Order: sequence, then C-alpha cells, then structure tokens
Amino acid sequence: MTRVLMILGSGETSPTMVTPHQKVFARLPSAASAVLIDTPYGFQENADELTERIQQFFRESVGREVSEVSFRAAPVLDSVAHASQMQHLRTADWIFAGPGSPSYALNTWQDSAVPEILHERLRVGAVVVFSSAATLTLGKFTIPVYEIYKVGQTPTWLPGLDVLGQATGLRAAVIPHWNNTEGGTHDTRYCYVGERRLQILEAQLPADVFVLGVDEHTGLVIDLDTGIADVVGRGNVTVRYRGVEWALAAGSTTSVSEIASHGAPTVMPSGHETSDGGKSVFRDLSAAADTAVDSGDIASAIAAISELQRTAGDEAALLEVRRLLARVASASSAPVDATSLLSPYVELLLRLRGEAREAKRWAESDEIRDGLLAAGVIVKDSPEGSSWELPK
Repeated sequence: MTRVLMILGSGETSPTMVTPHQKVFARLPSAASAVLIDTPYGFQENADELTERIQQFFRESVGREVSEVSFRAAPVLDSVAHASQMQHLRTADWIFAGPGSPSYALNTWQDSAVPEILHERLRVGAVVVFSSAATLTLGKFTIPVYEIYKVGQTPTWLPGLDVLGQATGLRAAVIPHWNNTEGGTHDTRYCYVGERRLQILEAQLPADVFVLGVDEHTGLVIDLDTGIADVVGRGNVTVRYRGVEWALAAGSTTSVSEIASHGAPTVMPSGHETSDGGKSVFRDLSAAADTAVDSGDIASAIAAISELQRTAGDEAALLEVRRLLARVASASSAPVDATSLLSPYVELLLRLRGEAREAKRWAESDEIRDGLLAAGVIVKDSPEGSSWELPK
C-alpha cells in the first residue's frame, strides 16, 4: 500500500518536476490507474488544451499515461455520466489536480463526492498530487486568490477541503507560489497576496492553525505511512506561525511531527508557567476565545481575551490578542461596548509604549501612539502615565 500526498507550489509540468514525479510513480505498480481532475481550470475556454498538455507531459516526460476525470462544472449529481466519473476517481491509484481557480474548484466540489473520495483514497492507499490552485484547497482554509488579487475583495478565507489535516493531523492553510516575484514593484509573494494582506489573513486564523508555504517549482512529498516528508525541486517549504517562519530548502527531509512543532505556538506569554512551559494555558485561553466567537458568545470571548492580556508580557500575546479581537469584531452582529472590546489590545500597546519611552526609543513610542490615533484611539500623556479614550 502506497499513501503519499505530494504538494507542489507550481511548475507541475516543468523539467524540474520530472524526477520527483518519476520517483513517486516508481512506488506504484506499472498498471496503476492515474487520473487528472480538470475542475480547477474547468471554467477556462482552453480547458481541453490544458488537459492535453498535462497528459502529454506525463506521457512523454514522465513515462506514464494519465486519463481525465472531467468535472468542469457542478453537474446533476445523480446523472449517469457523473457517477461514472466518480467511480473512475474512486479506483484511481494516482490523482492529480493543478492550475486554475481554487474558489471555482471548491464551489464545484462542495456538494460532490470529490472531498470524500480524496480522503478515502489517501486512507486506503493512493498518491494525491495537487499543484498551484489545487494546492490552496488542501488545507483547513483556502485563499480566494482571484477575488482578492484581481477583484479587490477584502482578504478573507474560504473553508478548505482539509485533505492535509485528515491525512496528517496538520492544521494548516496551504499557500503555493510562496516566493512569487511577478509583481516587480509590488509584493506578490504568498500566492499574490503579499505580506500586508497575509498578515490580515493570519489574524483571522484560529490559534492552532498555521500557514504552510511552498515555493514555485518546489514540492513537499509526504509519506503518510512513515510520516517522513521530503522537499523537492528548487526552493523552500516554509512553516509560518503569526509571522515567524521556519524554512526547509530543497533536498531537506523532515517529518510531520517536526512540521507540527514549528506550526504550533512556540513563544508563550510570561506569567503562564506550567509543566509544558505555559503552552497549555496559552492554548486554552486562545481556544476558549475562539470557541466563544464560534458560538456567538461575545461576552465570554472578551473575557478570555482579557485574561490572556492580563498576565501577558511579550509580542506573542500581542499578536494573539490582535487576532482574537479581529475575530470578535468580524463575528459580532450585536452591539458591543467598544471600550470593553478594545481595552485588552489598547492597554497592552500602551504598556509596550511605556517601556519604549523609558528606554528612550522615541521612534517606537511615536509609532505606537500614531497607530492608535489612526485607529481612532486618543492617547493622553501625563506625569502619572498614559490614558486613552475613544472620540465622543
């Protein structure tokens, strides 16, 4: 039984990926069934041409025939044709999906058997190779790239297929094209969203979800039976949690457990010391706030955030408080006292500003004050210290 998840950042049909593809195919019987799903690019006028190009690459460069599972638009799910395509997918030993639109793929697959089949095939024994747009769908959450980068929608996540999570236990959002530089004068890293928008997106993630980035012409090949993962291709695979990154270069070998260790919070606020270095309390408070937001209990969410802030003393707490407050603000439909809502975040910022002033780091102090002012918070300094208020 071969169970492999191969995650590619891009370049799925480039010369760089010939050898990695061949090595994965070598683990399958010569008569193994290989299929590609055309959904991610199914809306494009040249869909037939793209399918032919992919099939030609695998035939001529990799030495394997790949048939097509055509699923270009949400069909009548009980149709004979659709049932036949799904049966073809259910018996495949190697499944590929690649370029196109992640949101289109998710919308097309959401009421179909595709997610269930992917989970099942990886459970009983198969290889799943997703690249580019399809890669974005593998995680717990998915970036709607076109909608953000081309249409200008506010950065937000879509629910992903969580294929990675169900196969490995890793709670991650997967981002291909991690090192993209096509923007030239503007930042198009992280699949075209750039650093500014990625920070906005990170603030919306639950506390136990991290970002897994895969460079272009690079892949992460995970052996699900051994838990060993190899980085192939040209670039890096990056584990990022709240802006802190751990990168593995091509040729490196790691494990699912090591990826998980870098994807979980590693810097805990002071004052939460326990036998595990404070991690459990930190996670408990963060999880309690997330659960309260999910259930609509805004008061309990604010209470958990306030407790997290009360004994916090470092940047990790600041980042977590900011993320949780962003969730509260976006989830709350009922009137909420703005002063109570902002208090944990503002008080922590003012404490950091006070420390900067004592150390005579005036530029840092001014930056915090100006940032609060830009957010509508008025800061007042006096000999007794700093206070704040909202405009009347």
